[in-house]
Amino acid sequence: MNDLMNQKEHFRTAVYQTPFHPRTSALNKLNVWHRWKDYTVSDAYYNVALEYAAIRNACAVFDLSPMTKHRITGPDALAFLDRLMTRDVSKIKPGKVGYAVWCDDNGRVIDDGTIFHLKPGDYRLCSQERQLEWLDRSAFGFDVNLVEETHDVACVAFQGPTSCAVLKAIGCTGVENLKPFDIGYWPFAGGELMISRTGFTGDLGYELWTDNSRALPLWDALFDKGAIHGIRPMGTNALEIARIEAGFMQAHVDFLPADQAIHLDRSRSPFELDLGRLVDFKKPNFNGRRALLEEQKRGSRYRFVRLEIAGNKVAKAAYIYNRERKGEVVGTVTSAQWSPSAKTNIALASLHDFDPAHLTFLEQRRCFGVVTAPIHHIPDQQARRVGQVWRDNCIEIIGGEGIIDSRLRCIRSVCSRRHVNGIIGIAHGLFR
Repeated sequence: MNDLMNQKEHFRTAVYQTPFHPRTSALNKLNVWHRWKDYTVSDAYYNVALEYAAIRNACAVFDLSPMTKHRITGPDALAFLDRLMTRDVSKIKPGKVGYAVWCDDNGRVIDDGTIFHLKPGDYRLCSQERQLEWLDRSAFGFDVNLVEETHDVACVAFQGPTSCAVLKAIGCTGVENLKPFDIGYWPFAGGELMISRTGFTGDLGYELWTDNSRALPLWDALFDKGAIHGIRPMGTNALEIARIEAGFMQAHVDFLPADQAIHLDRSRSPFELDLGRLVDFKKPNFNGRRALLEEQKRGSRYRFVRLEIAGNKVAKAAYIYNRERKGEVVGTVTSAQWSPSAKTNIALASLHDFDPAHLTFLEQRRCFGVVTAPIHHIPDQQARRVGQVWRDNCIEIIGGEGIIDSRLRCIRSVCSRRHVNGIIGIAHGLFR
């Protein structure tokens, strides 16, 4: 492990400050913080609504340094990751990033994350939870070197439609040529700046990676050149709105990591998290393969869905009922938020009884339909707003008492006897 983690006195520091803390603390007018993996990070700086607006209309900077980062190198690095992950890691070529999940032997998800293929035999695995112990146990028989480098790498998420222009202004010539999940390198402040076309917002955006000594020069350069492009810092609360709009799930929020679940039935498989596309049965071996094959044959216990909900009340921690079974609970909302872009309520939910013709939300009777796109998604080189994307992809109405056509215009509603302000929708497809 790195030098900081090996210091015998490290336990005396209960909470660390990120390399960007001198700048984030000066900008945090609200003095609202929380502890993220033993680091102090901002929940909000000055106004959550305006911070969110910067993500969707200009550009915003989020201190991503506390995200857990593992460096995996050695002759067997690819073989090790391919054995650990459910997807075919060999398809993640050098200079590319891939989204992945890994499971226990029961086929239940331990965590999800991104694999950065920095160069042949050299990978960085980023995740919500610290995974060094699990990686170390799983590496038995493989010639690999595992290092947690969370403390050694400074990182910011730089998201929003003007982010590319700011990066070009600080000297990253050609950054506009990065495609989603590409990695590029640029000289910066006497060292190197790595830029990946990745993010957690569903918008145009990048993640910027450098060593700790260049963290403050990077922050200063972004805010100097970004002033005319509307740059703003953003906290966790603004990012959470964008995450839910994009349909991205989060460990400990939308699912419980299998290695931390006391009861096995509280954990989820990739199929139960709408991540079946990340399971490649063409591979002869990977953790949980046998259990996932059995699940594919018999069917899953749960279904993960994206919802758009009528009314103005946010559905946090709400239940979903089956009205034909006297209000039997058939699902729970895991994440919920009012979407400023779509001007409607949105949510992520887990259903254990998917009979769409009989589902209702809370004690009310709502109409709901199926969509095939995330609630917020910006296609490459485009900036279509969320409402239009959602409306263009609505394909049918599968339940409820209102009658709505395929473009979501309300024709008649007997449940509310007035205009239907929204519907519950279920979105499928590639969300990351």
